Amino acid sequence: MAPRSDSATGGAAAAAAAQAHGSDFDSIDPLFHVLRVLPFSFLRPPRTRLRLPSNLALPSPMTVFALILLTYFSVVSGLVYDVIVEPPGIGSVQDPATGAVRPVVFLPGRVNGQYIIEGLSSGIMFLLGGIGIILLDLAVDRNRPRSLRVSFGGSGVAAIVIAYAMAMLFLRIKIPGYLW
Repeated sequence: MAPRSDSATGGAAAAAAAQAHGSDFDSIDPLFHVLRVLPFSFLRPPRTRLRLPSNLALPSPMTVFALILLTYFSVVSGLVYDVIVEPPGIGSVQDPATGAVRPVVFLPGRVNGQYIIEGLSSGIMFLLGGIGIILLDLAVDRNRPRSLRVSFGGSGVAAIVIAYAMAMLFLRIKIPGYLW
C-alpha cells in the first residue's frame, strides 16, 4: 500500500510518475515499508531551492574515470597504511654466507605488514588487472572494427594473465610455502 499524501492531486501525480519510471518501492518486507513511511509521517523535508553556480561545469567522464582509478590504486596499494605506520621504502637482509647486505622489497612472513615499494608494486598489478577487465569490456562492442576488438581482447587477456601471475608470485614471496 502506498503512503498517503497530503493532497490528492500530488499523490496521484507522484504515483503515476513512480509507475511510469518503474521506481515504485513495493516490497513484501514490512520493516522496509515502516522505515520508508514512518519518518515521513511526522517529518517534512524542507523546500530548498539550491542552484549550482553558473561557472561550475561537470567534469568530463575521463576525468572522473582517472580520479576513480587513482583512488582505487591508492586504496589497494596500502597508501593509508603507509601514511599511518610509515614503513621504510625497502628493507635489507644480511646474507649469512657472505655477510653482504642485500635489499629486500617484500617483507616476508608478515601478512599484516609491508614495505612501501611492496604496496606500490602490488597496487600496480591490481590496477593492471582492472585495466585488463576494462579492455575486455571494450572488446565486446560490436560497433568497433574487428581488428580493434581483437587488439582490445588480446591486450585485456594479456593484462589479466600478467597481473594474476605477478600477484601470485608476490604472494608466494610474501608467504613462503603458501599454495604449494
